[in-house]
Amino acid sequence: MTMRKAPALISARRAAVLLAATGIAVALPAAAGADTPTPSPGAATINKAGTSFLTAAGISPGQPVRVGASVGDYLYWSFTAAAGDTHHVAATVSLPAAASRKGDSTWTIEVFDGLRRRQACVAGAQTPVASKSAATVELDCELRQVRSWAEPWSGDPLPGTYYVRLSGIELPEQELGLPIEVSLLVGVESDGDTEPEGGDLKEPLVPAVNPGKVLAGDPTASTPAPAAAGDEEDGWFDWVRWPSLSSRWYWTIAGGILAAVAGVVGFALTRPRQRVG
Repeated sequence: MTMRKAPALISARRAAVLLAATGIAVALPAAAGADTPTPSPGAATINKAGTSFLTAAGISPGQPVRVGASVGDYLYWSFTAAAGDTHHVAATVSLPAAASRKGDSTWTIEVFDGLRRRQACVAGAQTPVASKSAATVELDCELRQVRSWAEPWSGDPLPGTYYVRLSGIELPEQELGLPIEVSLLVGVESDGDTEPEGGDLKEPLVPAVNPGKVLAGDPTASTPAPAAAGDEEDGWFDWVRWPSLSSRWYWTIAGGILAAVAGVVGFALTRPRQRVG
């Protein structure tokens, strides 16, 4: 009796596996089909890129970028993100002619926040490999939704300036310096919820434009530093100010004392003795 039911059970299991596989096959294209960002109407094309975080070219979401570069360059752009936004960065690299290439190459696109923390990509081909015969390579990175606040240890995306870096990480040495052309576009979607987590960020994470310099209009520039509690002294210490002596002063004082002691000892040993009587 058991042997007769086995084929039916096997058929049922096969049918379930086929249905599950069909469902997965249908779900995968839907998940992989991320929305490609589209340029904003009338947006001017940016034809430059920076070579570091400090020289990153500023762009806006929906503003197309088209710039010429060389294999081995690091290209930087920056954009501003607000709470509730979800950004999608897409780039296309037109590679050199196949006749001048020596092998496969690996490219990557990375996004950093204002604190130079690398943000994770939740979807997209962030590090694709281009074959030797490929004419172009496409990269994209969909970021997490920007939050209005986060714990200091979490590393979640917060409002402020974000940086995009495009580079090749595995390149044939013979291809370095060959010309390429890069097209990049940053798309943004917002659900209108500026505080998705019910919090508030005090200040956006925007780095200083001139690090090491006091910016004009800085309210803290003219504010004197508060006196420490230990600086308040009582009694005669109020009018006696001891200088801050360096190590040179200590050596000088010690040398003077030793010289005085040596003089007294030398005089005591060399003075003539007086005879009595």
